[in-house]
Amino acid sequence: MKYSRIIAGTMTWGKWGKQHSTVEMISLMNHCIENNITTFDHADIYGDYTNEEDFGKAFKESAIKREDIQLISKCGIQFDVKERSNRVKHYDYDKEYIIASVERSLKMLQTDHLDMLLLHRPSPLMNPSEIAEAIEKLKNDGKIRQFGVSNFTPSQIELIEKEIQVEANQVEYSLSSNGVMNDGTLDDSLAYDRMVMSWSPLGSYFREESKANARIKKVLAVLTKKYNATEDQLLLAWILKHPSYVYPVVGTATPKRLKMAMDAVSIEMEVQDWFLLLEANEGHQVA
Repeated sequence: MKYSRIIAGTMTWGKWGKQHSTVEMISLMNHCIENNITTFDHADIYGDYTNEEDFGKAFKESAIKREDIQLISKCGIQFDVKERSNRVKHYDYDKEYIIASVERSLKMLQTDHLDMLLLHRPSPLMNPSEIAEAIEKLKNDGKIRQFGVSNFTPSQIELIEKEIQVEANQVEYSLSSNGVMNDGTLDDSLAYDRMVMSWSPLGSYFREESKANARIKKVLAVLTKKYNATEDQLLLAWILKHPSYVYPVVGTATPKRLKMAMDAVSIEMEVQDWFLLLEANEGHQVA
């Protein structure tokens, strides 16, 4: 299965962000494709369960061919919102719910299959056998092509793989949030040839002021000139350097920034520059 090196995260396209109209979504989808971003990341909960429907309407009205894009979606989180009769936020991985959630996503996205389904968050109550039954049925019915997880630890993946193969893991990974480099998550991806995606790949750098971000800014001031690149491109280049072949899920809904993100793929960051940025974040040299 071929996914674009930069994945367009759709979480902020609708109600939770830019609130794009159908025409604006079509334009943004075409802009992504023109810049070789062909993979779109969704979740049933985005926009309080409205994003997939908005995207699907735009997709139907566009001239985009289904075979030219890849659609990823997630299920499992149940919100306590008016769209659902839930009394509390929780996770649901019953066989019937997984299947029903995928069928709803297909209807909303106006497609006959997902290229990949992810379990959104690990649940203490998840039953590997029940999950496997749901995934096998969905695959046999042609409703999903690949199966993965999101925010799972290696041991949680091992639990699921007791019954069924896990082909991908989408996790938080950035310079400012790099714990997955040290807790075995990226090692697991390399060891088992598991696709790894990074959500929030720019981390906290543009969101908050901190001593670490101040140190990073000083290093980036030099590196932006050296590589003739922007700060956000270098932050992407930093995670792209990892040998686990990370696919950044870029959350911006701004056309210019999406193009800049794709241009970051061509940056070959030198090893010592990579460690200079790591040192700036950590506040000390590596041991």
